[in-house]
Amino acid sequence: MLSCSIRTLRRLKCCCNKRWSSLFLAKGYCFSKPKVVPSFCNTDIKFSRFYVGERQSSLRQWRRRSLYTVTDTYEAIELALDSVIKIFTVSSSPNYFLPWQNKSQRETMGSGFVIPGKKILTNAHVVADHTFVLVRKHGSPTKYRAEVQAVGHECDLAILVVESPEFWEGMNFLELGDIPFLQEAVAVVGYPQGGDNISVTKGVVSRVEPTQYVHGATQLMAIQIDAAINPGNSGGPAIMGNKVAGVAFQNLSGAENIGYIIPVPVIKHFIAGIEESGRYMGFCSMGLLCQPTENVQLRNHFKMQPHMTGVLVSKINPLSDAYGVLKKDDIILEFDGVPIANDGTVPFRNRERITFDHLVSMKKPNETALVKVLRNGEEHAFTITLQPLQPLVPVHQFDKLPSYYIFAGLVFVPLTQPYLHEYGEDWYNTSPRRLCERALRELPKRAGEQLVILSQVLMDDINAGYERLAELQVKKVNGIEIKNLKHLCQLVENCSRESLRIDLDDDRVVALNYESARIATSWILERHRIPSRMSIDLLSEQNSLLMDSAE
Repeated sequence: MLSCSIRTLRRLKCCCNKRWSSLFLAKGYCFSKPKVVPSFCNTDIKFSRFYVGERQSSLRQWRRRSLYTVTDTYEAIELALDSVIKIFTVSSSPNYFLPWQNKSQRETMGSGFVIPGKKILTNAHVVADHTFVLVRKHGSPTKYRAEVQAVGHECDLAILVVESPEFWEGMNFLELGDIPFLQEAVAVVGYPQGGDNISVTKGVVSRVEPTQYVHGATQLMAIQIDAAINPGNSGGPAIMGNKVAGVAFQNLSGAENIGYIIPVPVIKHFIAGIEESGRYMGFCSMGLLCQPTENVQLRNHFKMQPHMTGVLVSKINPLSDAYGVLKKDDIILEFDGVPIANDGTVPFRNRERITFDHLVSMKKPNETALVKVLRNGEEHAFTITLQPLQPLVPVHQFDKLPSYYIFAGLVFVPLTQPYLHEYGEDWYNTSPRRLCERALRELPKRAGEQLVILSQVLMDDINAGYERLAELQVKKVNGIEIKNLKHLCQLVENCSRESLRIDLDDDRVVALNYESARIATSWILERHRIPSRMSIDLLSEQNSLLMDSAE
């Protein structure tokens, strides 16, 4: 129920092969402080579970599937040769300190495999911030242009499509299988570093439990295997029998042969959402921060009977449906009829347990759940509608340009974790302490809310003396509390006063002569070779407002 420590997360790394580096590391995305739950999106208390099955049924399945032989492995490899492809990606990430420009482009390589519908499944981090994608079949010298159809950064999955009919000649698709049992053999197929041809490694399932997804900064179910998963393996299938048991996506740095694959239920949830809505919908959350009730005195305090088990509600996200239904200090006893233990787990397969939040994350958006709670010693049943929830401070911003607004050399941006990541791999300790704590702890009070900060001051006579106010949060503009960057932009652009006042954190104030500041803005932009005073999204919004006013 606690987030992974920074030390543990630093050891987890995505397995996408960079041409200039032997390792692809997601630069600490959502490396949270030990025992701190960052937010109420999928990075909060992301518990997970797989389907709760009958114990005897699980034993029968295990016995039946334990007949997997070496011959089956060879057959799986032959099947994969016409299904697994190599992916070449050219990408360019934004510079969050200078949001009007990108960093230099880089080349990465990964793996993928064909699924029904003439689609290619791979990892999201293989194609993140892509500008150009090529794919190549096993045994072919030809590379084909591919387009990214859908990306789910939380679950680190992506779907590619290739228009060329020639590419699909002789290609076979792989079917998704089941969750493997412990000690079942799997074969990981892909294109890791150290060579150009396809590679196959074999291992067994070591563990099935919630794991921090480094790329998406989420806590979702993952399968740990002892097969080698190296840079370049990302997106390749882990095959069991003649079906896919998961998608390789990261390994544990400093440990030998500890790799992780994304399990089939997460893959199916990702694909089903795209097929039903045409776009990635995300993973649902109740928006709760819960505490275990393993202490006897704690259970007695909240009037739990000896036969009762559950978890204590500590905080509720104001944007969640649960905010108007549940209350602080409620005890959640059951979720959709499944009893929750005092440590927050539910039964899973043969004498295994799994944390309960996977029941929530596997729900489709707008689906309802029946929650049984204990409140003031009395049991209640409530129906809650589930939705994917976004944190106040986004944990990632892939495949989109950052927003910014410049006025009189003052650069305003919304606070995001990628902005904090610009402070380096140890960003939790090197970034501004106040901003870091707000990024990990604060909850949104209303939809569309952002924490807007003064990121830097582009020096000029008009703003001399304000350079020490950088990295402070913006509170008000001319006495009006701002909601987000777009709101700040509108307040500044539509200012009708002679003087513009901006209130910051720590009761700091910026005051400017509005007309002089407007004129100085053009000179400052030209001096710093900045193409526009605002990002494309804000510019489009301003143009729409001008068109509406003209009509």
